[in-house]
Amino acid sequence: MRRDKSLIPLSHQHQRALALCVRIDRAQPIPGADLQAWQVEIEQHFEPEIRIHFAAEESVIFPAARQFAELGPLVEELIAEHVSLRKAFVLAEARRLPAESLPAFAQQLSAHIRKEERQLFEGLQRLMKSAELTNLGLRLEAALKAASQACILPNEATKLKPTR
Repeated sequence: MRRDKSLIPLSHQHQRALALCVRIDRAQPIPGADLQAWQVEIEQHFEPEIRIHFAAEESVIFPAARQFAELGPLVEELIAEHVSLRKAFVLAEARRLPAESLPAFAQQLSAHIRKEERQLFEGLQRLMKSAELTNLGLRLEAALKAASQACILPNEATKLKPTR
């Protein structure tokens, strides 16, 4: 299903987070010397964008989804995943996310995003009227206003190296 314009800002943020997940996956195994650089990059994604993204979902999207009984259990799963993902971001910010945890973090974040895109957003688009989606988009725009739209570039240690 084509994404409704009201949800596109979240989908764009999802794309940027998925790109980080793909890069983490492709960089395996991450050398110990590069671990801090990866944690810095994870923190850089969280502070200006993902933190605000989670808050917008929790204050705008999830309450809208809870209006529909069939989406209630999914919303509860997504909230629990936000809690778990926040813990990983806090560990990265404190430079205490172990290198062996990075692939699991990337997999969890990727799976979470795909669940939102394929189940939550599709469900909202199917169940909400056009005017409701438009109103949702306006509230979402206000909630995301503080999110950075800057592109976070990999640092020297987190750039993917060419394969031979």
